[in-house]
Amino acid sequence: MIQRIQTVFLFLAAASFGALFVFPMATSDKPTAQFLTDKIFDVSDHPALIGLTGLGIVIALISIFLYRNRPVQLKLCYGIISLAILLPVAAFLLFTNASAGMDASVQVMDEPGMFLPLAAILFGSLAVYFIRKDDRLVKSMDRLR
Repeated sequence: MIQRIQTVFLFLAAASFGALFVFPMATSDKPTAQFLTDKIFDVSDHPALIGLTGLGIVIALISIFLYRNRPVQLKLCYGIISLAILLPVAAFLLFTNASAGMDASVQVMDEPGMFLPLAAILFGSLAVYFIRKDDRLVKSMDRLR
């Protein structure tokens, strides 16, 4: 049902992906080439990061409305978790490749946006748990009939 607890967790996963557009992933004390020209590194700095974040939001919102098809909803939740793992990995790789020629005196600080994919992993995992719990409940009720 749409009133189930996994709906809340899927919405929170979509919100944590959406919050990446608000919170930066890293900041620096000096402007540098490519990603840190404005001293802020966020998902809007690279089209791949925008695509992964947008895809995470869309999949989480679509998964909310597939409450009648639990196996598909479960697969989409695994997709959400995979995207939440892939996003910081891609951001790290893009940032390290761009910062290869960066001055050593530039200090880069982590910001809350770097940890939001961890929240999406947590909420996706909780949604998977409760979807499986609902599936077990439905199967047990079918055995009783």
